[in-house]
Amino acid sequence: MIKKYNLIILFAAVFVLSACHSRRAVMKGEPGEVVAPQPSVAEKYSAMMGVDVSSIQNGRLYAFVDQWMGTPYRFGGLDHDGIDCSGLSFLLQQQVYGINIPRTTGQQVQIIKRKYEEELQEGDLLFFDYDGKKFSHVGVYLQNGYYVHASSTRGVTITKLHDPYTYKYFSRCGAVTADNAVNASDSK
Repeated sequence: MIKKYNLIILFAAVFVLSACHSRRAVMKGEPGEVVAPQPSVAEKYSAMMGVDVSSIQNGRLYAFVDQWMGTPYRFGGLDHDGIDCSGLSFLLQQQVYGINIPRTTGQQVQIIKRKYEEELQEGDLLFFDYDGKKFSHVGVYLQNGYYVHASSTRGVTITKLHDPYTYKYFSRCGAVTADNAVNASDSK
């Protein structure tokens, strides 16, 4: 009986500790507004991307990433039960930057203002050609060579652009601006 009681206490403690650990960042401010990040979020993502904490400035962006991190991949998905790559970039642009873009990767690549890799800035879209298909995958650039995307094997994750596996499929990148997104007829 005592062993059973100790086991229940142990499970309760693990549950309470894991519940505290799984708190997600809260998005503050309005889309398009840059607000300071929560300190714990800034520390987490600065360590993950190898940058100084002070370079994590867009609290809405990193709170969004934190809320979606680990969400499983699901083709056509657009919620926390599962999301695909274009759905993630669609929601991120809308909720972080206040810009409506088309829903699919093929449509998203049509509205970017192309850039060279060296010119990438936070929020820019990155396109990849997997399985011999042009522009079959999209991610959103963060900083220091890292981007967030919905991986078909790992779910929503952050990856280094120059990762040996992904970089060989890198195809195109560019900026989403309010000017070219406004003309997007299919934003859902």
